[in-house]
Amino acid sequence: MNAIKKYLGLIWMAIAILSYVVLFQTAMEKIAAKPTADTIIEWSIFAIIFLPIAIGLLIFGWLAWKGDYSQLPLSSEEIED
Repeated sequence: MNAIKKYLGLIWMAIAILSYVVLFQTAMEKIAAKPTADTIIEWSIFAIIFLPIAIGLLIFGWLAWKGDYSQLPLSSEEIED
């Protein structure tokens, strides 16, 4: 199971990078097709809002790849203060 978690970490990192690249390319295409202020503001907001989400997915994948999720607590008593 830990090996699956590790390789899923790679998948999460790839999803984060690829989804942001696709979003950014789409934004550039839409802005180039119709360079009005409304379009620029709309796609800039999409890109800015999705950036922290992509970074969060990247961090989650990196931690999974490192093995930080290999030993998860089974109960609240196992959590150390």
